[in-house]
Amino acid sequence: MANKVFSRDYLINELELPYGSNVILDTITGTTRWSIVHKIVFEDKGKFYQTTYSVGATELQMESPWEYDEEVECTEVELQEVVVKKWVPVKD
Repeated sequence: MANKVFSRDYLINELELPYGSNVILDTITGTTRWSIVHKIVFEDKGKFYQTTYSVGATELQMESPWEYDEEVECTEVELQEVVVKKWVPVKD
C-alpha cells in the first residue's frame, strides 16, 4: 500500500475537502456518541487517495474535519471492479 501524508491545511484550503470538487466518494462508515465518521476518496494531481474524517453529530458538537490532526495519512487507491456474492430472497 502506498501511503502519503498530507497537511490538514492543504486538504482543507487547497483541495477544499471534504466538500470540494476533488471529492470522488464520501460515505458514512459509522458513528460515535458525538461524531459521524466518514470515508472519503479524493483526487490530487492525477492520483486518488482514501482517508477518514469525522464531524460533529449535531449542531451542538463543534467538530470539523481533521480538527485534531496537523497531518493526515492517506492511502493511494484505484478503482477496480469487484464481484460480490450475497444472499438474496428467492423470487416465486
